[in-house]
Amino acid sequence: MADIRFYHLQRQSEEQVLPVLLAKALEGGHRVVVKTSDDKESERLNEHLWTYRPDSFLPHGSKKDGTPELQPVWITADEENPNSADVLILTQTAETEMTGGFALCCEMLDGRNDDAVKAARTRWKAYKESGHSVTYWQQSERGAWEEKGQEEKA
Repeated sequence: MADIRFYHLQRQSEEQVLPVLLAKALEGGHRVVVKTSDDKESERLNEHLWTYRPDSFLPHGSKKDGTPELQPVWITADEENPNSADVLILTQTAETEMTGGFALCCEMLDGRNDDAVKAARTRWKAYKESGHSVTYWQQSERGAWEEKGQEEKA
């Protein structure tokens, strides 16, 4: 079973949070698949990670770059794990059926979108019923991510 974490985005955008999550995963020696809703979003995030900070570099790639097996971070709209990742990050609009193939799955959730919150609650319940460990993370006033507990819902 996977460890599922919901990251409730309220203070920062997905573009601000994703590089932080990726850097933390890479520092821990993990390989990551970032699952998006479509190829256009994959390429948008791929480009963003090249330019988000001029003094930083996150090794990553997508279909456009090729050689997924060599990429520590693979960005894709497909249901795949071509770089043998153990961490899956779902963008705000992505869904997947392959969470069980990863040790950790992080779902980013737009807390300002009522439909997204409602959909996340449905997924939360399904994950719990499937036996996954599910936690909810929210940013503090100072910007740090704080676990709000396993029993709280997104």
